[in-house]
Amino acid sequence: MGIPMSQSLIKAGFPVIVYNRSKEKEEGLKASGAAVASTPAALIQQADVVILMVTDDKAINDIFKGDNGLLGAGTSGKIIINMSTVSPAISREMAAACGQRGNQYLDAPVSGSVKQAQEAQLVIMAGGDKDAFEKVKPILEKIGRMALLVGDTGAGNTAKLVINTLLGIQAQGLAESFIFAEQNGIKTADLVTLVNNSALGSPFIKIKGEALLNNNFDAAFALSNIAKDLRLAKDIGLSTPLAEVAYQTFQDAEPVLGGEDIIAVYKQINI
Repeated sequence: MGIPMSQSLIKAGFPVIVYNRSKEKEEGLKASGAAVASTPAALIQQADVVILMVTDDKAINDIFKGDNGLLGAGTSGKIIINMSTVSPAISREMAAACGQRGNQYLDAPVSGSVKQAQEAQLVIMAGGDKDAFEKVKPILEKIGRMALLVGDTGAGNTAKLVINTLLGIQAQGLAESFIFAEQNGIKTADLVTLVNNSALGSPFIKIKGEALLNNNFDAAFALSNIAKDLRLAKDIGLSTPLAEVAYQTFQDAEPVLGGEDIIAVYKQINI
């Protein structure tokens, strides 16, 4: 996700400096005109705004507090935007640490996958200081089609967990509808046509329905990520009936199917 987001900023004319823990992933961005920083500390020393897009709380902790991390750089007056899907708690912790050093922190996770990132069509939900958000909104609007401040620090993360809970429920519902159709002699291609032309149609249903028709389980959004996100949601109080079922289904599926796409939940159910 970070690569197409960076490319959108380069295309928009922003000077971009990148750091990636996987060094081979920097090469394409370097060829597109980005500069490369050797460490997070080196990056924040050269940039006014730092954007993070990583997998989980551990990665955030390492980037902020690890050797040559963001918090050890001795800089102030920077705005750090964490666009990762992580816990509200880690955002509150890092926001406090940033504030102690004279920097500002926004949590601003995104709704959308690689295709939306490539097309700068992500939906961005932010938590944090309003003035900081307004300063970086022109940057965010080059990454996504909308950016909305939804509350104080951690609110963006919470909103993303709410949305991804719905995503998990929808993925399981689509998988179950395929199985129900197959069990009763309805062609799944016809099912997809009917759903896509009904009030239930959506980009997610269209993309994942086609993936199921083609037995394509290559990860656009890995099942392990939705399993992780549902754990984070559970940690902040998720307990409603459908969400509880989706939570358990994806936890059960993760050990075997975690590296496949979210819609591989079909395999978990269709046993």
